[in-house]
Amino acid sequence: MTPPIDAHVHLDIHPTHPSAVTAVVTGIQARIALMGLEAADWTVVAENVLVLVRIDHEEPYWAEDAAKQLSAEGITVEITPRLRDAMDEEWTWANYPMPWCTRSEIREVSAEAQKIHDDIRHGQLLIHAHAHDGHTTVAVGTYLHRNGKSVYLHGEDHLRQVADTFDSPAQALLAFEKVHGADMRPGAAPVTDTERAAAEARATFDLTAAKPASSGPEPEMVPAYLADAGDHDALLDSFLDAHGDWEKWRTWEDHTTVATHESLTLRILIDHDAGPQDAQWTIVAYESPVSERIWHMAVTPTVPAPVLKALLGTLGSGDAWETALGSPITDSHVSQATRPLIDAGWQPTVDGRWLTQEGDVGVQFDAFAAHTPHSPLGTWTIWAGPSIDHPTWAIRASAYTPAGLLADLAEELAHGIGTRQTTSGQARRVKQIASSPPATLPPPLSTDLRR
Repeated sequence: MTPPIDAHVHLDIHPTHPSAVTAVVTGIQARIALMGLEAADWTVVAENVLVLVRIDHEEPYWAEDAAKQLSAEGITVEITPRLRDAMDEEWTWANYPMPWCTRSEIREVSAEAQKIHDDIRHGQLLIHAHAHDGHTTVAVGTYLHRNGKSVYLHGEDHLRQVADTFDSPAQALLAFEKVHGADMRPGAAPVTDTERAAAEARATFDLTAAKPASSGPEPEMVPAYLADAGDHDALLDSFLDAHGDWEKWRTWEDHTTVATHESLTLRILIDHDAGPQDAQWTIVAYESPVSERIWHMAVTPTVPAPVLKALLGTLGSGDAWETALGSPITDSHVSQATRPLIDAGWQPTVDGRWLTQEGDVGVQFDAFAAHTPHSPLGTWTIWAGPSIDHPTWAIRASAYTPAGLLADLAEELAHGIGTRQTTSGQARRVKQIASSPPATLPPPLSTDLRR
């Protein structure tokens, strides 16, 4: 009989990814379980915390397989009921292009695709070029192991296959160019939505939600604007991992990091020594790499993690952050930026050139600053705390900040949630705030919405 090992593995559904699985390992001999899971392609994301993310969405199946292996070795494995339901669920791919395959054969095809994906991700398969054949993505690359064979790849995600092999990169590239010369592009193809979601799941998720219950205080679910700031550096790293069109640079100053979009028209500067009320993040957009800046945004280090994540999500969505130089600030611009808050029942009242209302969170539009765009005054201020003059956190944006970007932030304030170590009194207050009655639209070009 195999002696028991002092290790406990808690398996659960990933808190944000629809099919991924998390593992929290405890015990004196936890390292044994960690090594077994790493060997089965689980990724370590924190101390004694791993995640299994696959592009074929077969994580519950392989998690159950890992659980059986660990149990056979004498390691205690706990599976949450919701994960057990996912393991027991029978499903098939809709419109699968190989309908003759059985369920186990489909799993074999996707497992091979997963190996190719992992080899590319780990740098073991170097992609020389890619193209689109009219139906799907094709690519040519060379393994840095397996005797250095070059391969012709066909398909994307769980359908990617090795369609041909070559003895050298030169042979592979010549054959690829002969067929796809007109559409051939250097390097790997842009990541698919599935690959991006997998990268995000590996890079960031709420560890407090993944860990089993402990005897200490549990974080409470609160509106996004009351959530903890979390680790801003980790959020930036996960954003860069998921968006290959961004690159991070370290400057000659150790306390400064710069992230730049490949177009060279959008830049993020991070000051790691910023104080609680200082601008830790400065986001600047340009019309061209050599033009004056169009708009800018300053973010304090205390901004809640869900709000910052929503901001980064918009910056990573392509042209959502673009705007024309000198675009007039119109009523429709203000209305678009604040519509999610109005729809959610946020209450405006008039006070001079702003709309003001008592509350602990707000979005303020300064009409005077909007019409003097070169003024040092901020046109938009998004904040939470005792008052706009003494906020717990704040985001300040200039006149030509895109309405779509502001609307995404407003949507997060209106409907987003996060976690925070709160007292029961704080939790009750959040419920009262969330039950405000609907509001009417504010007057044009003068907006401060507060909860």
